[in-house]
Amino acid sequence: GMLGVKISENIKEPFIETQKIIKESLGEVRALSKSLNTDVIQNRGFEKSIKAEIERLNRMNLITADFTVIGEVVTFENYKDGIILFRILQEFISNTVKHSNAKTLKISLDYRGNKVLIIKATDDGNGFILDEVKDSSGILNMKNRAELTESTFHLISQPNNGALLEIHY
Repeated sequence: GMLGVKISENIKEPFIETQKIIKESLGEVRALSKSLNTDVIQNRGFEKSIKAEIERLNRMNLITADFTVIGEVVTFENYKDGIILFRILQEFISNTVKHSNAKTLKISLDYRGNKVLIIKATDDGNGFILDEVKDSSGILNMKNRAELTESTFHLISQPNNGALLEIHY
């Protein structure tokens, strides 16, 4: 009855505050992990690095994250490409966690043989209007990085319809 309503109002404010703090500390954690982990990515490998990132998100209870690998995992001939592609995914994850209010995030690696890899990342967040954000540093970063690996890069989003990133390597 009335009691329930009152309590939830009282709890809502601190809860939003807590979320802000979590997101800020997450930013710091991420900045740290960015500076640290080029070697880590290299040693762990691309696929295990993504897996670790997904597990970290689930552990922190920020979002329900899901990771699928299809086909036979192939190690990058040029390990730098793996690092760059991992950074693109980190950027996508970061945007999802910070801005989208998504409940779920899914990443899949589809190894098609002949050194073809299709990477997909989707979330069920607010989405955005591409024209309004296409010059944002995050998206330009992702695009430029994809070009460094000679990959094709697609980012699709619509308001209230989540975001989809697809990279063909």
